[in-house]
Amino acid sequence: MPPSLKFTQDQWDMVKAQYDAVDGDQAFKAAFVAPGLFEQTHHLCEITNALMYYITDEDEMHDLIKYLTEWELELAEGICSNLHPDALFHHDDWGGLDSTFMSPAMFDDFLLEPYKEIYGYYRSHGVELIIHHSDSYAATLVPSMIEMGIDVWQGCMATNNLPELIQKYGGKISFMGGIENRAVDFEGWTDENCEKVVRQICGECGNKYFIPCIAQGGPGSVYPGVYMSLANAIDRLNEEQYGIKAEESTRLPWQILF
Repeated sequence: MPPSLKFTQDQWDMVKAQYDAVDGDQAFKAAFVAPGLFEQTHHLCEITNALMYYITDEDEMHDLIKYLTEWELELAEGICSNLHPDALFHHDDWGGLDSTFMSPAMFDDFLLEPYKEIYGYYRSHGVELIIHHSDSYAATLVPSMIEMGIDVWQGCMATNNLPELIQKYGGKISFMGGIENRAVDFEGWTDENCEKVVRQICGECGNKYFIPCIAQGGPGSVYPGVYMSLANAIDRLNEEQYGIKAEESTRLPWQILF
């Protein structure tokens, strides 16, 4: 059984007070939901078994995803009616370094319609931005992401060939990531290397439909100082190329989420 979603009004009010304390003129207020539907299935079944069951027990996996979708929709109702977030940050990893866990056809069969229902609910209840995190290869799933209603794919790794994706799909979806941990987050990391990686990915991807950020994790999950070094490098580039000073960039999406 999944965790109960029968929260008391006092519990919702406690979280709402945290939302209300955020200046909405300086940041989007986002709800965070994790894990997503695919990850829930492999958490329940173990990933090797889950991937096998998608082939051998299709009906049962459809039923499981339907059950999980109904649970997510109940959670969405509570979030939207009590918190009224500007954005949704939703987590579900769909691949590894250079391939997806399923073919696009299998992915669509199991996950396209459930996610359209979930993201459609949030959208119809006032959520402006749907941001989906999948720090993986998922280039072949971008058309499905667009159909689901995803505005920003966060966590996209360099193995996806981001310049090609931006050229092909820019305007329908935006890409947030490009800076892989393995390129910047290691013992002996330096500001100079962070600066080099930021300038390289931004030079390759440009400033349309691309938001530079580390692909995996936030400040607490990397070597101390790495995250801020990347943020500072992005700020310097913004000021040099576009005249945007750091204090003005606090509204930019790469600073909203982490």
